[in-house]
Amino acid sequence: MYILFDIGGTKTRVAASNNLTTIGKPIIFNTPKNFRRGVQMIKNAAIALSQGKKIKAVAGGTPGPQDFSHTKIINAPNLPGWNGKPLKGALQALLKTKVFLENDTALVGLGEAHFGAGKASGIMAYLTVSTGVGGVRIVDRHIDRNSMGFEVGHQIISLDGGKFRDLESFISGKATEKKYHKKPYKILDKKFWDEAAHILAIGLNNTIVHWSPDTVIIGGSMMKKIGIPIKRVHYHLNKILKIFPRKPKILKAKLGDLGGLHGAMIYLKQSLTHEGVRGGLICNLENK
Repeated sequence: MYILFDIGGTKTRVAASNNLTTIGKPIIFNTPKNFRRGVQMIKNAAIALSQGKKIKAVAGGTPGPQDFSHTKIINAPNLPGWNGKPLKGALQALLKTKVFLENDTALVGLGEAHFGAGKASGIMAYLTVSTGVGGVRIVDRHIDRNSMGFEVGHQIISLDGGKFRDLESFISGKATEKKYHKKPYKILDKKFWDEAAHILAIGLNNTIVHWSPDTVIIGGSMMKKIGIPIKRVHYHLNKILKIFPRKPKILKAKLGDLGGLHGAMIYLKQSLTHEGVRGGLICNLENK
């Protein structure tokens, strides 16, 4: 029995997998702002899902960048109470098993690369436009190597009145709600959503020229039916992106709210395989 989780700025999802090929129905709850309560709720969900079976390993995603060793969140703007707290150590102590952490958006992208819209891609960029804005580069169906994670939502796209403004501050759900004092899905003005598509296209242009992907997958709550129209993103990007002879495929994500759990399952499988290979290499070296 394996446990998978996806800690988002708004919701947390916890699910079980018997064989790391399929995922059971998740337990979903509002993400607590308090770290101790959040960890306890993940533990409670894991125990309920395991139904008395031994939990062999756990993997999951968290918002914001993590420390180099992937043991804790270091700067999640929407969950400040979790920053700097020993998340990996706390979960390992509570569940008495190995825990593997990765950025939540990175795991959604990994899920899309294996089960969703990016299955045919060799070099894929995934962007989520949700409570915040995040992204990841996936190469050969693995999260690309990095030193501090990927934070495409914090690319500077405007110098407004002498102040730097990043992509997230324009089109994230949190920024939109703060500015208009209503949930984004209640905004019905087509001009607003077209401007959001234009701004997203600017961010996509920057991401594409930096990462040179063959496919870009876009997901998140701001891309739903009442949200940023993908056709208008295509329209604006065609006018902006000129340096390359053709633009990559731009597709909507397919896995919806379960993308992070699918990615956590693949990440856990890849992590355990890597540990096994590394352990075998060390054993062979020691025996020589």
